[in-house]
Amino acid sequence: MFRKKRPSAARAHETVEEMGRILGVLAGSAKADTLLKNVLLVNVFSGEVLQTNILLVGGRIAGVGTEYTDAARVYDLEGAYAIPGLIDGHVHIESSMLSVPEFARAVVPHGTTSIVADPHEIANVLGLRGVRYVLDSTTNLPLSIFLTAPSCVPASDKETTGASLRLADVRKLLCDERVVGLAEMMDYPGVLAKSPEVLAKVEAALEEGRVVDGHAPELGGKELDMYIAVGMGSDHECVGASEALEKLRKGMHIMVREGSSAMNLEDLLPAITRETSRRCFFVTDDTSPLDLMERGHIDHILRKAVRLGLPPVTAIQMASLNAAEYFGLRGRGAIGPGYYGDIVIVDDLWNFRARMVFREGRLVARDGSMVVELPRPRGGLATRTMRVKPLKLEDVAIRIPGERARVIGVLPHQLITQSLVEKVTTEDGAVRTDVERDILKTAVVERHRGTGNVGLGLVKGFGLQRGAIASSVAHDSHNIIALGVTDADLVSAIEAVAGMGGGQVVVEGGKVLAKLALPIAGIMSSGTMEHVNGALLSLRKACRQLGSPVENPFAILSLLALPVIPVLKITDMGLVDVERFAIVPVGV
Repeated sequence: MFRKKRPSAARAHETVEEMGRILGVLAGSAKADTLLKNVLLVNVFSGEVLQTNILLVGGRIAGVGTEYTDAARVYDLEGAYAIPGLIDGHVHIESSMLSVPEFARAVVPHGTTSIVADPHEIANVLGLRGVRYVLDSTTNLPLSIFLTAPSCVPASDKETTGASLRLADVRKLLCDERVVGLAEMMDYPGVLAKSPEVLAKVEAALEEGRVVDGHAPELGGKELDMYIAVGMGSDHECVGASEALEKLRKGMHIMVREGSSAMNLEDLLPAITRETSRRCFFVTDDTSPLDLMERGHIDHILRKAVRLGLPPVTAIQMASLNAAEYFGLRGRGAIGPGYYGDIVIVDDLWNFRARMVFREGRLVARDGSMVVELPRPRGGLATRTMRVKPLKLEDVAIRIPGERARVIGVLPHQLITQSLVEKVTTEDGAVRTDVERDILKTAVVERHRGTGNVGLGLVKGFGLQRGAIASSVAHDSHNIIALGVTDADLVSAIEAVAGMGGGQVVVEGGKVLAKLALPIAGIMSSGTMEHVNGALLSLRKACRQLGSPVENPFAILSLLALPVIPVLKITDMGLVDVERFAIVPVGV
């Protein structure tokens, strides 16, 4: 259910009661709940590190100082560091393929206590119903989840999506107290063209006092001025320091992204100075569960940033206070009187291993594991979303008039692709794959409405020697995308994904070698993080057996269908030249 922006009377009473308890404790007439004693507090307001004690009452910090010495529960931390709970300022939970509770279990032990999630992916499948599903799933979690209202559903008119969010839907979302802004405005061409629908969504957010997140890769000069002038406050698509500096100079906040597919931290570091750092904060955008388990979450970005030379206190500010201030998350992002008790205890300021994690005054994780129970994920209204028209081999045949074809060129660790032109071999007018030159066939099959749409293209950069892979995780519309050597395996892989109600598969000779079922909207698992990671490792192993050297082929595959990121992408409608924003033929 959506909640109105104004707090209820019961909630207001609880807040007054909590304030009274804090005042009673500080006046000496009541006892505090928890004392964190002998900590080195990283003060993100002043930039200092101070030895002190932290007093907790209910979900809040009552006081900070050595004068506080007693509470019902005392933790003597013997000189360990206390840093604010970490905040991920822009993340798509669905991209982890984990349910909302399992995502919390994955990130909270790493010190993340708040996230700002854009439910854009599930909204493309289920619309307002999908956003409601995410909001309903946040109940009783040891993680504060705030949302931004998806601004571009569908992301473009060059693909078929499962649902749409119009202006009335966005207005409804912005009235919910948990929705803190308008999500990444990917349709910057619509902004520049003065699209009434696009500008009305921006206006609706600004009228509600919400921020508007941008999404403008490589946009600069006068066009950037136009984009910012209508209200864009941030950008997470910068891949170089000069781009970030231009946007900083013009007043934007820069989300420094370090995820699984796009890793921009090192390239953006030259733009992060003492003067600019307070307008920068860390985000993951899209992170795989394998990376969450092996590397961590925002704590991983902290480690990398400090290793690359960013001062630890600056890095901690960027991981906490900066995001909280940008989104207006009152009472979060710092350790001080009246702030929520979101605190992470670490032994040093270079490894950032979370020894203890407190969320709203409660110990929720210790030494890498949760110490509280989490609710079970619910599928409910988010399941049974596959509607795929049966395929024939002829449906995946690519026919061109000559011998030259457009080929999508994959670039490691980047969302952008190349638009290549290659000479190809044809047989009876149909293109043949060429494993020696790494030119493989890709297909996107519409799965929301049973239209029978099949977009076809060629890809270079996967190295697959045999078989095929397919996935219903295909940003942004999440149709079924497949890549393969033979047409028969391509069709088999697509049919296997549809038969599971969504998921990922590796196929050879018509036989499924590995699979991961994703029954929640076709993009999320109902299983545990361990189950998902085990299946992902099996999928990667199967891909290597088929000859692909690519570290994370399914992550790259999912981004080939993202037609708002340059240069050449593919949807169920065909190849998309993103720079011209037009459907183009495979043949040249």
